[in-house]
Amino acid sequence: MKKLGRWARAGAAVAALALLAACGTSGSGAQGSGTGTVKMVLWPGPEGDAMAKVVSAYNNGQGKKDHIKVNMTLLSRADTFSKEATLMTSKSADFDVYFTASYLVAQHAPYLVPLQKVDASAYFPTAAKSLQVGGKQVALPLDVSNHFLFYRTDLITKLQSDPAWKAAYGRISQQLLGQKMTPKAPADWTWNDFIATAAFFSKKYNPTSPTKFGTALQAKNLLYNAMIWDDVLWSYGGNWLDSSGKPALTSAAAKSAMNVYRTVYTKGLTSPDSSQAEFPETQAALTSGNAAFAVQWAAGYADLDNKTKSPTTAGKIGVAPVPGDKHMTHVHALAVAINKYGKNQSAAAKWMTYLSTPEAMTTYAQAGGIPAMPKVLSAEKAVNPIYPFVARDLASNSFSEPALPKTFDIYSMLAQNLSGAWVGQGSTQEALEKANSDLAGLVGQ
Repeated sequence: MKKLGRWARAGAAVAALALLAACGTSGSGAQGSGTGTVKMVLWPGPEGDAMAKVVSAYNNGQGKKDHIKVNMTLLSRADTFSKEATLMTSKSADFDVYFTASYLVAQHAPYLVPLQKVDASAYFPTAAKSLQVGGKQVALPLDVSNHFLFYRTDLITKLQSDPAWKAAYGRISQQLLGQKMTPKAPADWTWNDFIATAAFFSKKYNPTSPTKFGTALQAKNLLYNAMIWDDVLWSYGGNWLDSSGKPALTSAAAKSAMNVYRTVYTKGLTSPDSSQAEFPETQAALTSGNAAFAVQWAAGYADLDNKTKSPTTAGKIGVAPVPGDKHMTHVHALAVAINKYGKNQSAAAKWMTYLSTPEAMTTYAQAGGIPAMPKVLSAEKAVNPIYPFVARDLASNSFSEPALPKTFDIYSMLAQNLSGAWVGQGSTQEALEKANSDLAGLVGQ
């Protein structure tokens, strides 16, 4: 219990979060008594399961002191946001707390009460900032999602030490990239290192490779795959928008990012099925020993390192930052926010204050959530060994795409316009020009 005591002491400072909603900002004027029932929406799955533990702890502890009970409703994972959109636009008071995310918060903002005095130092700055709209903190971070380079430590260690493998690597990199390269540690990889190593571990270029393909590319027309491609774009110094807010998808950085995907796919460094691949297919490629490494969501690590689920890879998966001249990972945060038209906003604000404490987020982490508090993650390595890596990379190598009213639509548009060119279909230039034009329409340029 000493761990919780330490968090309780730290919580004295963090209590300054005081996430009380601004008085007088409600569209309905219904602040409520500050007691009673708080109705909250979340979606099912690991986040809902973890939050159930926090809700129970609150209802049986601090909630009794606050005279508040939290009731959580889990909507369909596929339909939560669409159902919330209907509730929001009708100015419904059915729920006091909505579920939101970085990629939807600007769209939801007109229906939410901005939070006050959020101490961003308790959170990953990228996560907290991703939930700000117009300079105001609109939602409270819960889980963070980001990417890593997961790689076979046994294979990469041999590549860096075996003279014959190193010589073959030099020949293959010369053949594919026009330069004789030397194997590096994955933490130091540029995208050329990624491509050269993928070629070495592909039987097309190295018939003796222990894996059929070097990597697994998530190239399906899917908005979440666009988030991974953004890692490459940002690593080259790119962005959706330039410094003046104009679309920038025809930049040199965007062209370089497209070339990475196109090279990996068209040169046969990933399975042809990658054109229809996302998270599960990437997991399968790694667990089967079919690929030596891949950029993957953090959530994939626990199963890859599980002896029962992944006997081929368990104990042999290394974790490195996403490659690039700048090692950048996309971050988005799942979050909760107060309904502007809710009947019990004051009580909802007290519940949110509790959620902002390390004590609550420790419970959340121990139940399987990935809270946006670096100290909590670092302390809970025993729950999931990926937590310290998340704490490391989000502190220095992370970004969140612009929070715009149509951010969610932009991801979908990018996947729609670019996924074909990722796998060699059509012209890269034409795909980027179409994406740039569509982006202009979505941001009102």
